[in-house]
Amino acid sequence: MNEAELKAGLPATPQYRYAARLGDRLFVAGQMPLDSHGHLVGPEDPSAQALQCLRNLERLLAVHEFQVTDIRQLVVYVVGDQASLSAAWSAVADWFGGQVPPATLLGVAGLGYVGQLVEIDTTIVKA
Repeated sequence: MNEAELKAGLPATPQYRYAARLGDRLFVAGQMPLDSHGHLVGPEDPSAQALQCLRNLERLLAVHEFQVTDIRQLVVYVVGDQASLSAAWSAVADWFGGQVPPATLLGVAGLGYVGQLVEIDTTIVKA
């Protein structure tokens, strides 16, 4: 984690880095639904959690001088039933204005934080 990421409002990550840049690529850790204080956003609400993941991703991209248009692929991990997957996907689709990059939506048994329902992983390459 670097100082610029903290200043951008991303929560502290003492055990891992958010991202590493190599040329025109940004290698990004899966984005979690945590606010700037490290609190889980939207307990039991996959839509709210998906939006927080995307907001964090947008902040991270800006810190490293990338843009949302540099997102080449998404993987959206969701804990829960079909309704939870649909709610998370609807939030993602709305956030991208219906123009979602190539994406995979996966139902999973669990994620890293208690109460976490959504995590979003990305492939980033500067256009």
